[in-house]
Amino acid sequence: MRILPLSLLVVAIAGCQSMPAPSVSATPVPNADALVKAADWAKMETVTVVLGEHHFTPADLKLKAGQAYKLELRNEGEKDHYFTAGEFFKNVAWRKVMVNKQAEIKAPYFLAFEPLKKGGQVDLYFVAVNKGTYQVICTIDDHREKGMEGTVVIE
Repeated sequence: MRILPLSLLVVAIAGCQSMPAPSVSATPVPNADALVKAADWAKMETVTVVLGEHHFTPADLKLKAGQAYKLELRNEGEKDHYFTAGEFFKNVAWRKVMVNKQAEIKAPYFLAFEPLKKGGQVDLYFVAVNKGTYQVICTIDDHREKGMEGTVVIE
């Protein structure tokens, strides 16, 4: 039996904040299952974000409401890094999350992802729903202060 390194995925991180004036849901998207089922996954857009030493590349993402996405988070740095965007994650309809193509996770929403060591990857499958601007930060040590922050805009 193979034991998966569950430390690749962190689901509880403090300090999640949103930028001013998004359409923030206090709870996960209520009709997420219907939105995911209705989405055209054959037209899914893939977006890759590289987590390096004290940066996200790209730092700012623009997504379209109603569009299905695969967001690939790849840690190419030597240090551990978080991709923390709790308010954004509550404003999309989740299909699944895959960890290095070894595990599939389904949940109503997430708070943060940690691709961990160099070569770690987490793939997020979702439909962008609520328009707004959401903050993304790394909450490890002083990574944010050194520039590891960005935004996700749903238009």
